[in-house]
Amino acid sequence: MSQLNSVIARNISYLIIGMLVFLVIVVAQNVFAADDMDPRVEAAINERIAPVGKVRTGKIAAASAGAGKVDAKGTYQSACFACHGTGAAGAPKLGDKGAWKARIGQGKAKLYSNAVKGFKGMPPKGGRSDLSDAVVKAVVDYMVSQSK
Repeated sequence: MSQLNSVIARNISYLIIGMLVFLVIVVAQNVFAADDMDPRVEAAINERIAPVGKVRTGKIAAASAGAGKVDAKGTYQSACFACHGTGAAGAPKLGDKGAWKARIGQGKAKLYSNAVKGFKGMPPKGGRSDLSDAVVKAVVDYMVSQSK
């Protein structure tokens, strides 16, 4: 019986050594082959790991520049609906007269200020720093008109 145990132990040892040698070879090939990467593969990798957003420095043109009339409803849909359409983070839902009554009672200047500067969980301009103050105010007017 002890002879059988020694044969099993020796075979397991050979198996482990073989797996380690295989692992070392695979790792070595990957480490040294990284310098010879296909440029197309490298470009695809760089595209996949690129940041989602890019930082812009300098002056940002107003969203309504040259447009003449602000599309308040469209801007609401693209910038505000995620919270004000669902009530996320305690945001008053568009059209909810009860939720908007006290807010409207504070006056438009307070609503404008909260929208432009941010309020509680809402970031300034709803997180859309590319919007001008005038566009944000137009969206506030739209939301108020739909919630009276």
